[in-house]
Amino acid sequence: MILALLLDLANIAGGLLLAAGLIRRLPRVGDELGRFADRAAPQGWIVGIVALALGAAYLLMHLLAGPRVFHFEVVGIGVGLALLWDRITGRRAPEPAPASDGPTGRALLLAVFGVVAVVVGLQGLFTPD
Repeated sequence: MILALLLDLANIAGGLLLAAGLIRRLPRVGDELGRFADRAAPQGWIVGIVALALGAAYLLMHLLAGPRVFHFEVVGIGVGLALLWDRITGRRAPEPAPASDGPTGRALLLAVFGVVAVVVGLQGLFTPD
């Protein structure tokens, strides 16, 4: 139960880090949340490791013991890979666009996936195990 909670929190935190480009565009709260995401971004690899490890563990557990594969672990694996992309491949992740333009291209895709990860993480908090 604690590990499921950690996976949900990792999905939420990782989603917020990935969606920082879109969060900055929110009126009234975007600037503060954007600054928080900038300060938390260097430690994003920790969230990535937790999301990737727990997502893979739950995926294996549900593949081998059932009942079925859930979207929580698939999104957790995606969040972990997105946050650890530069450490895994040695290439830099897509840079977000300047604050005035908003994200485009791959950065927009990652930001939308971040919003999806936040929604999935919140859903996981309220879904019984």
